[in-house]
Amino acid sequence: MITLWRGSCNQWDCDEMGHMNVRLYVEKQMEGLAAFSHALAMPYAFQENAPSTLVPVDQHVRFIREVLPGRPLTMQGCVVSIGESDAVIYQELRHSDGLLSAAFLTRVAHIDTKARETFGWSRRARAALEAHIDTPPAEAAPRSFDPDAPTLATAAIGIEQARDLGMPLIGKGAVPQHHLDMHGRMAPPWIIGRISDSVPNLLFDWRNRVAGADKGRRMGAAVLENRLRYHRWPKAGDLFEIYTSLGGTAEKTHSLVHWMMDPATGKPWATSQVVAITLDLEKRKAMPTPPDMLAELETLAPRGLSL
Repeated sequence: MITLWRGSCNQWDCDEMGHMNVRLYVEKQMEGLAAFSHALAMPYAFQENAPSTLVPVDQHVRFIREVLPGRPLTMQGCVVSIGESDAVIYQELRHSDGLLSAAFLTRVAHIDTKARETFGWSRRARAALEAHIDTPPAEAAPRSFDPDAPTLATAAIGIEQARDLGMPLIGKGAVPQHHLDMHGRMAPPWIIGRISDSVPNLLFDWRNRVAGADKGRRMGAAVLENRLRYHRWPKAGDLFEIYTSLGGTAEKTHSLVHWMMDPATGKPWATSQVVAITLDLEKRKAMPTPPDMLAELETLAPRGLSL
């Protein structure tokens, strides 16, 4: 693996839970991917006038240890596998003591920036990709999801399904100019970021009730794993709506499925499934959720949506 990025977590990178927000993880991952493109014989891929670029298609993120303000971080990465016009890239963030903080497995597509269509690697790029093939460490392996598990076809995901099933609308808006990447499409960090920002509309009051049921402890949440699929890429001014379904519950975890949809066409922009914990914000530890509170999740976000 090669070093792709080094930096730290700033106070303004953190959310109401006191740790680095998921959007910033993906922001650093994408910066690391841009740095990697230079070693992969594609030095112009992330410049404005590039004829081709790399875009994430399917991404698994495992959050292993919290990143708190002021903590230094280093990112390394390698190529896991190569297809005709795509590749799986591994990236990891480690603390200064060498402990793993987060791991990313991202299938990226090689696309024409004008037509947004995939096309094959050049011989030079393929040779560079092959030169950087390595095996991710076992400690970074996915736990809750199989990144290769079958998923719904894009054509099978429609906004009317979510509405007909009575799924809660937790987020809504229009893509602002400053959320775009250099090629005029919504940047991946903002896709996960807008989903994350919408979750309190579903769970804020529920978390407060969980806290009240546990002697008033200050409660929050932390995502353990997230699998994201990027179906289409919105431009500035495009609308989005986010619908959420319960994926499952356990004593200390709950899973949510999010559909980020285009209300103008009914088609998906992105879909995501997360596994999260209820977090004791004082002890920074996962804590069990009372069974009756887990049952309440079934009413807040009924099951029904799939990734």
